[in-house]
Amino acid sequence: MNRSFFVYGALLVAIQGLAACGNNPVEEPADIEVATKGAASDKLVVAFGDSLYAGYQLAPQEGLAPQLQAALIADGIKARVHNAGVSGDTTAAGKNRLTFVLDNLDRKPDLVVLGLGGNDMLRGIKPEQTRANLEAMLAELKRRQIPVVLTGMLSAPNLGADYARAFNPLYPEIAAQYGAKLYPFFLEGVVMDKSMMLQDNIHPNAKGVARVVEGLSPLVEAELMKN
Repeated sequence: MNRSFFVYGALLVAIQGLAACGNNPVEEPADIEVATKGAASDKLVVAFGDSLYAGYQLAPQEGLAPQLQAALIADGIKARVHNAGVSGDTTAAGKNRLTFVLDNLDRKPDLVVLGLGGNDMLRGIKPEQTRANLEAMLAELKRRQIPVVLTGMLSAPNLGADYARAFNPLYPEIAAQYGAKLYPFFLEGVVMDKSMMLQDNIHPNAKGVARVVEGLSPLVEAELMKN
């Protein structure tokens, strides 16, 4: 485990950041229909996750969805990235709302970028439950023939070696099982740099999100170019 993973894990346990973010959702499922109607695009990407996706404490154009959309357009891909991030979501909550989100879009997505599990880890939810929920979501997306880019998380060291051994392999194993592309750690290259983080030292600021997008967008672009 590299140093950035260790520091991030220690911070997560220290302040319970992700789990406390349910008080500041940026976009709830009720907004989906309104949010997805708009400018025409060749590709539709759904960013489906928790507060790291939702744009916690950021201005409307600073979150993952708008910055990823801007990056795709700048690279010549006419795409719309829909923000389906909800602060505080666990994998169970995500599993429960995934069908609603997909059914209320104006068309079938060309890609889903999926990132959940951090809140499960913080709450000490059994990794086998997290695995089952992630597998259920990947299975539903596969059934609908929607490609996936999965963004990963690792266990906080304070939860112990046994928990880490069960939790850490979830994302690479599930990505391989369902043929999803994997971005191993959402905050790679960000969490160690205070200039890229909010004061809670858990969530990225606008600059940090830009760094995430820099690493994530090539995977997204490659998947979109296949279709």
